[in-house]
Amino acid sequence: MLKPELIEKAVTWLIAAGLKLLLITGIVLVLLRLCRGLSRRLEKVFLKGREDEESKKRAQTLSNLVNQFLRVVVLVMAIMIILGALDIQIAPILATAGVAGLAVGFAAQSLIKDVINGFFIILWDQIRVGDVVRVAGRSGTVENITLKMTVLRDFDGSIHYIPNGLIDAVTNMTRDFSRFVFDIAVSYFEDVNRVMEVIGRVDKEMRAEASWGADILEPLEILGLDRFAESAMIVRARVTTKPGRQWAVAREFNRRLKIAFDREKIFMPFPHLTMFVGQDKSGKSTPLPVRIENADRAGN
Repeated sequence: MLKPELIEKAVTWLIAAGLKLLLITGIVLVLLRLCRGLSRRLEKVFLKGREDEESKKRAQTLSNLVNQFLRVVVLVMAIMIILGALDIQIAPILATAGVAGLAVGFAAQSLIKDVINGFFIILWDQIRVGDVVRVAGRSGTVENITLKMTVLRDFDGSIHYIPNGLIDAVTNMTRDFSRFVFDIAVSYFEDVNRVMEVIGRVDKEMRAEASWGADILEPLEILGLDRFAESAMIVRARVTTKPGRQWAVAREFNRRLKIAFDREKIFMPFPHLTMFVGQDKSGKSTPLPVRIENADRAGN
């Protein structure tokens, strides 16, 4: 049978420890509510006044991540305080946790790198679902992005799962607006001013049409004669379009430009060679057979 003194001590300890545990539990609950409220406020900050669906997803992802991190910190601190209140030595537990954490840390280095890179990619709003990007040597449309990886689908339908830790540079080809650069080759015998006039006319006709004019944000920038190639002069121009519409606009512009050049008799040359028949030391040349055919011979 228990002695009254022991029962009294046990009751006293339970009352004192119980009050501490009750107080700690109340503080933890308050802190968790504060974490939830802070994450909601951060969600509005991350939105930056934008209401599109992808911005909302990005803001929710970041706010949830912050909320989870704060909750883990609060719960770990609460556990340590509770163990101390129960007079349980936490030094051996911390030592064991440190050794285990070191082992897990070595095993999860790539995962940690992926998560950290993914957090900053989402935080800085470098990539959104639907963007056309080039990352880690791969290009495609972003189908999904998480803290762990970015999912791309390229033009032929192949899907690429790229760990965020491998992304050291992001090239986004559809952010805010897009551009396409034209390098238009014409013969050396053409009048460059007339060529640029025809190019400008094709652009003006496209912008006048509702179907294409809605995609083209600015008039075509004709930068001028860019360089002299082996068999052609290169005229460079640039078009600014809505995000992701640069390729469709460029294909239609090229089609119309070819038709316009044919109509205006502007020659777009193919590569050709100028042949020179050399001579030996005696001044003789190797015979070069030449055949001339009359295109009208069949009708004569």
